[in-house]
Amino acid sequence: MQSKASTVKEYLASLPEDRRAAIQAVREVILKNLDRGPDGKSGFEEGMQYGMIGYFVPHSIYPAGYHCDPKQPLPYAGLASQKQYMSLYAMCLYIGPASAGLLSWFEGAFKAAGKKLDMGKACIRFKKIEELPLDVIGELFRRATVAKYIAGYEANLAAGQSGSGSSKKVGKKAAKKAAKKTAKKVSKKTAKKASSRRAT
Repeated sequence: MQSKASTVKEYLASLPEDRRAAIQAVREVILKNLDRGPDGKSGFEEGMQYGMIGYFVPHSIYPAGYHCDPKQPLPYAGLASQKQYMSLYAMCLYIGPASAGLLSWFEGAFKAAGKKLDMGKACIRFKKIEELPLDVIGELFRRATVAKYIAGYEANLAAGQSGSGSSKKVGKKAAKKAAKKTAKKVSKKTAKKASSRRAT
């Protein structure tokens, strides 16, 4: 159920009191644990996206935007009040070679917290705030940093399998490519430093 609200404040105000309290509680956990980047300012941003509260990588950090619609910043997570339940969308659980490990950890941590996980793809469904282990949600957002998320997203794009990070075959291939790319960058930087040392 997409909202026509143009701001997060408007969206929250449009919800029934019980839904608003639950969504606000999850929102606070997300905001507290979102990666802000090394300068404490850059990183994920919050706003309305696809008719729900969205968390995304802004164009200032990732100019290419979302490949399905480059005008949109790269989506990362979403929080919505649906007709029958509320939803937390955590795209990091299905993006990139490392996502299989993150998903496995998340499912285990959810179970260990004594909660029943109702999830389809990246959508975690809940009817009451008590159904969510908020400390596990917080840890998920701490682990899925901007750098890791972008690297995973690009690995999926390179493999031509966007959104299916749990595939082992795709994961290995993408991980190899990403490792080669990183190694190339590092060796270029090292060579540059060595050359400037020789010049002095």
